[in-house]
Amino acid sequence: MEKNYSIPTEFILLGITSVPELKLVLFVLFLIIYLIILISNFGMIILIRSDPQLHLPMYFFLSHMSFCDLCYSSAIIPKMLVDFFAKDKSISFTGCALQFYFFCSFADSECLLLAVMAFDRYMAISNPLLYTVNMSSRICYLLIAGVYMVAMVDALIHTTLTFTLNFCRSNEINHFFCDIPPLLLISCSDTHVNELVLFTVFGFIEVVTISGVLISYCYIILSVLKIRSTAGRWKAFSTCISHLTAVAIFQGTLLFMYFRPSSAYSLDQDKMTSLFYTLVIPMLNPLIYSLRNKDVKEALGKLRKKICF
Repeated sequence: MEKNYSIPTEFILLGITSVPELKLVLFVLFLIIYLIILISNFGMIILIRSDPQLHLPMYFFLSHMSFCDLCYSSAIIPKMLVDFFAKDKSISFTGCALQFYFFCSFADSECLLLAVMAFDRYMAISNPLLYTVNMSSRICYLLIAGVYMVAMVDALIHTTLTFTLNFCRSNEINHFFCDIPPLLLISCSDTHVNELVLFTVFGFIEVVTISGVLISYCYIILSVLKIRSTAGRWKAFSTCISHLTAVAIFQGTLLFMYFRPSSAYSLDQDKMTSLFYTLVIPMLNPLIYSLRNKDVKEALGKLRKKICF
């Protein structure tokens, strides 16, 4: 006999902690980090758009990565900050679905962008004279359009499957934002299909991304080895260090988050990992690329001079 379940009109986000002494400290810390995310990522986008020296495919993709960092962190952090001191920590059913959709779309976009950026580095190192021809504006826009399209379709699949479940156990989400694992825990529906789709679709994106990065870097290494001078080899490979750092941090966090065995799942651990990729990674990416990139540092120097004079 089928049971009729009512769709909840809202969810309650329990947040990171219920300890009053910690709330103020965490609020101030996360607010500072969020301001750094806004300033550094907006600054990176404006710098790349305004400086002709940075009008190259590499920086075009980097500006989109900053845009993704801004969007998926802003889908979560403002609500999380408000909830530290709000009496009403509710989020509407639609608001919860939209929050997850935008988070998933832009997180997936960044994941795929890392593979595109690896391909871009291969094209730059393997044939530098034809780099701007091979990576024309048309190719760059097609790659970006493909990234966003795949990400939006993936997000739509997960959002639809998750928010058509029945939530009869509770409307309290033991998390600071609407994510799949804590939502599945409060569902009274059979979630095996959701788990299978999550593993299959997101696993496919991860395999494509990581394979794309690894294949690109295999060809990059072969291209670098053909360079006779040690200085030339180092100069060629040094342009990849920032990208490799970003890949290692982002992919490592996502793999740990979504591909753990269910027996190892912990809500507290989940929250800490989620904080890392919603706060720390969007803050680190602009710093990684600006500190390790000569062109970005020169562009920043020129911008400072313009502001001073």
